[in-house]
Amino acid sequence: MPRSIRSSDLETRSARLKLPVAKKPLFVRIGLGIGLGYRRNQIAGSWVGRFADGKGGNRTGVIGLADDYENADGNRVLDFWQAQERVRALARGDSGTVSTRSIRVGEALDAYEADLRTRGGDIGNVKRVRAHLTPDLCGTTVALLAAAELRRWRDGLIKSLASSTVNRTCTVLKAALNLAADHDERIANRRAWETGLATIPDAEQSRNVILGESDVRWIIAEAHAQSPEFGLFVEVAAVTGARVSQLARIEVQDLQADRADPRLLMPTSRKGRGSKKILRHPVPMPIGLAVRLQVLAKDRPATAPLLLKPDGDRWGKSNHARLFRRAVKAAHRDPTQVTIYALRHSNIVRQILAGVPIRVVAVNHDTSVTMIERTYSRYIGDHTDALARGALLDTTAPFETNVVPIRASVE
Repeated sequence: MPRSIRSSDLETRSARLKLPVAKKPLFVRIGLGIGLGYRRNQIAGSWVGRFADGKGGNRTGVIGLADDYENADGNRVLDFWQAQERVRALARGDSGTVSTRSIRVGEALDAYEADLRTRGGDIGNVKRVRAHLTPDLCGTTVALLAAAELRRWRDGLIKSLASSTVNRTCTVLKAALNLAADHDERIANRRAWETGLATIPDAEQSRNVILGESDVRWIIAEAHAQSPEFGLFVEVAAVTGARVSQLARIEVQDLQADRADPRLLMPTSRKGRGSKKILRHPVPMPIGLAVRLQVLAKDRPATAPLLLKPDGDRWGKSNHARLFRRAVKAAHRDPTQVTIYALRHSNIVRQILAGVPIRVVAVNHDTSVTMIERTYSRYIGDHTDALARGALLDTTAPFETNVVPIRASVE
């Protein structure tokens, strides 16, 4: 075990509290290429680790609070000796064991992906982060991440991605880093990604494309012209407003066509937190479409996918993209603006304007009332305006003047 280093200025709280408040930490060398620093604050001070990067420079990062006003607990609050041990544990790197080496950003993403798989979540979100993660950031120890470097990475994404996409990408990375911190008490710098990966304001303003009914019908017709299988896929998307991932998971047994009011039992999506158990909720559909789907599903196993690609395989996440662009272009719309999700947005707005209660619209589309109100508030306003206008008191309308007042009789 390495010998602990003594420091009269740092090893006792009384000595540390005599130091002047300063932004620059006071460091002591505790090993080859590693140092422990103390930053005196107005409130409790913080311990800072310093590590040689092998390129003539150093990386520094806060590793915990000093026991200036609280007793050390070996986790959030450290005394001088515990701070030395944490810095050495962080510095072991690949030479340490799995139990002692602090996790790196790339490994944190791997662990988060494994956690999503266990909970049935969408691992595609992790792939999005990996596609934009720099090698330097990927290899950085989570416990040494600084807000400034995360902010530079986030701001660099804005050059090639929409602000809303940057926010979603940062949210996934924050989730991975939080999971790493939950499982490693040495990671005491959550504030680094809370600050560095903060949400870009005003990025979630809705830019959804809403199509009229004639445009939706035209796109469906062009999809059928490419193949019956793709036509049905697009038609079900337009009628139900479901996400592509939900459409791909509809099974033959989810079709309830032998009813006066046919419907599909739509699988829920894998969005949101917690366990991603797939449930199903009924979504109404027209009789004509139900009959065609029933013919399609005849003699197939109950658990087989209801909607199949022309080659007979299950639809994947992006299998529709090229075909849908072709259908949109044939319908004389801009394929760079109109994606298959325009069918979902259009269906939601259609139901809102038809007077369907917002709660029902949210359930039918596997989302929340809050999200409906946030994303489609303009259309909700149009609908409520029309409803309220029918009950307006028009004070400029002519009124009758032949009303005779009742006077008390005089005896």
